[in-house]
Amino acid sequence: MNKKILIYVALFVLLVASVTAIWFSSHRQSEQNDSIESTNEQKEAKAMPDTNKILVVYFSRAGENYNVGVVDTGNTELLAKEIVARTGADEFKIVPLEAYPTDYNEMIELATQERKNQARPDYVGDVDLADYETIFFGYPVWWGDMPMIVYNFVEKHDWTGKTVIPFNTHEGSGNAGTYQTLQAKMTGATLKGDGFNMSGSTARTDEGLRKIDNWLEELGYSQ
Repeated sequence: MNKKILIYVALFVLLVASVTAIWFSSHRQSEQNDSIESTNEQKEAKAMPDTNKILVVYFSRAGENYNVGVVDTGNTELLAKEIVARTGADEFKIVPLEAYPTDYNEMIELATQERKNQARPDYVGDVDLADYETIFFGYPVWWGDMPMIVYNFVEKHDWTGKTVIPFNTHEGSGNAGTYQTLQAKMTGATLKGDGFNMSGSTARTDEGLRKIDNWLEELGYSQ
């Protein structure tokens, strides 16, 4: 092999080595950039609030209930707990500052008086709706309307931009037009779907729980 060929070979080897070094350097820099970008994205994700958290707000009364007898857990609460279990939602129970009577007839007398006076019974504690985007909202229907304590909760809060999904229990009156009432009262909110109503006696059965599970699946909220 003459000297000229050796020079060409040497130049070729140097060229290959140079190109290889440049490729490795570029590849390493790209990986570092990807790593930095991924880390920044993770930091941003941690800093971003969870705007799609779900809350279940409900009022429910234990004690003597029409057509079901004396119960430790109210009919609406059974549905609310099922929604919480299936969606992983947070919950807030509207608890009266002064408990309603456990006797059914005494409760009727007090609730009728509250409705007549358009009272707004106070409740224990509160919840910040700003942390939530979707809110399941449940209550029993008492004589064709929501309990007055439920009105109090609705009127105290800002519903702007919230997606509200109503549900209620009853013993023959369906939702009694209360979904339309909620839409009017919850200014700026969007009521999703047609809501869900069930008799209190059905809510206490396996069939009732299956029905609410099916409803949640249709809405796309069930885990």
